[in-house]
Amino acid sequence: MNAIENYRLFTISLIIPRILCKFAILKYIKNMEHPLNIYNTLTRKKEPFKPLHEPHVGMYVCGPTVYGDAHLGHARPAITFDLLFRYLTHLGYKVRYVRNITDVGHLEHDADDGEDKIAKKARLEQLEPMEVVQYYLNRYHQAMDALNVLPPSIEPHASGHIIEQIELVKKILDNGYAYESQGSVYFDVEKYNKDHKYGILSGRNIEDMLNTTRALDGQDEKHNAIDFALWKCAQPEHIMRWPSPWSDGFPGWHCECTAMGKKYLGEHFDIHGGGMDLIFPHHECEIAQAVASQGDDMVHYWMHNNMVTINGQKMGKSLGNFIMLQQFFTGEHPSLQQAYSPMTIRFFILQAHYRSTVDFSNDALQAAEKGLSRIMEAYGHLMKLQPSATSTVDTKGLREKCYEAMNDDLNSPIVISHLFDATRAINSVKDGKATLSGEDLKELQEVFHLFLFDILGMKDEASAGGSNYETFSKAVDLLLSIRQQAKANKDWATSDKIRNELTAIGFEIKDTKDGAEWKLSK
Repeated sequence: MNAIENYRLFTISLIIPRILCKFAILKYIKNMEHPLNIYNTLTRKKEPFKPLHEPHVGMYVCGPTVYGDAHLGHARPAITFDLLFRYLTHLGYKVRYVRNITDVGHLEHDADDGEDKIAKKARLEQLEPMEVVQYYLNRYHQAMDALNVLPPSIEPHASGHIIEQIELVKKILDNGYAYESQGSVYFDVEKYNKDHKYGILSGRNIEDMLNTTRALDGQDEKHNAIDFALWKCAQPEHIMRWPSPWSDGFPGWHCECTAMGKKYLGEHFDIHGGGMDLIFPHHECEIAQAVASQGDDMVHYWMHNNMVTINGQKMGKSLGNFIMLQQFFTGEHPSLQQAYSPMTIRFFILQAHYRSTVDFSNDALQAAEKGLSRIMEAYGHLMKLQPSATSTVDTKGLREKCYEAMNDDLNSPIVISHLFDATRAINSVKDGKATLSGEDLKELQEVFHLFLFDILGMKDEASAGGSNYETFSKAVDLLLSIRQQAKANKDWATSDKIRNELTAIGFEIKDTKDGAEWKLSK
């Protein structure tokens, strides 16, 4: 057999297992008793997930307005929809994940009047607006990388899609659901509400809102205070401006997602996500814009994560009660008792269902840190276990239980609870109190890795240093082997010195029947 034939067979031997694995996953999905169900904010119930163009899935998630560093509240939607992205991809779907960057049009207090958040930051720091955008976008990406959040398929900027937003405004005007006023264009909510239903996502009573705002008519350029801007005429001092049929100005905040969602995912796509604070007005306005421009909504499933709170109040920049992600990582904030690693933050967020609130406290973060350490240690032990002839602990059904939890609206806390159950079994085997057969051991290793790392997106921060960590680990193992030999020779002085010196510089040493184990202490 020649070298080319050998290489061909070798290549086939690598590819076939991957194909079979993918086939097995798809076959498993089709035979699942509980297919993926997700909660649709629009219908207020869980619904079976059925893509419009299977196996393709279109997903749009509202990204950050980049005028400051990301805080814990920004981490929650990023991690929530990263979990969804990972799971859909694992299930075999071809996902186009679009997460926008807002770099123009987002005015203070999410209003139609006032200063652009990025322009204000640029003015205060004497920088170009795009300089501000690039600086904080780079830092946002660094924070997301630390949290092990996968990058989206496309990350469009609002400022790069002005033409598309102008075309959207033109269509809404042509269809009679907007009006021009002093160079600005506003969406006519009252007229739209007569033909359609404004408020279907948020459940707001729009008739009451219109009645309470009619007293304001004539006081500004809007017909009703509830009307929202599609295009704003720029004041002379406004830095960011573009020409349009109505004025030199900039698009209203709500336009960008409708325009960019349509451009990259089409007039109808599967999922639109974001924080629940965006339900009204942002996502409500998006629905109105879509219906007003094309006759129907673009989105099949609306998904929203709940908020991160601090002392029961939403954490946010506008409220001034936020803690930056970088401050969590370094511990440099008055409210923090210590630094918390990116994986501790990720685990903390995933321990709660995405539709539940997460209240910040040092106690909760420290509990998450300890829980994550337990699971990571158990995984390390799991990969070193030796198989026995039979199993005396029941680990069967773990895969099915974890899939069932994920299929129940991404119930990550239940997945984590199942992994904790498996952790107890692993520790029993490690301590010699139970056994696992070769088949059960392999299954447990595969399932643990799949759900902990591939789907929940955790990573072993201790070994993330790659070859440096491996060299460091071998050096510690060498010291412990010398200590073990000293103990065998009854050289207690040397044995104690090695243990005491390692402890003093931050290692926890534990003697077991199979030798010493170590880990870095806090």
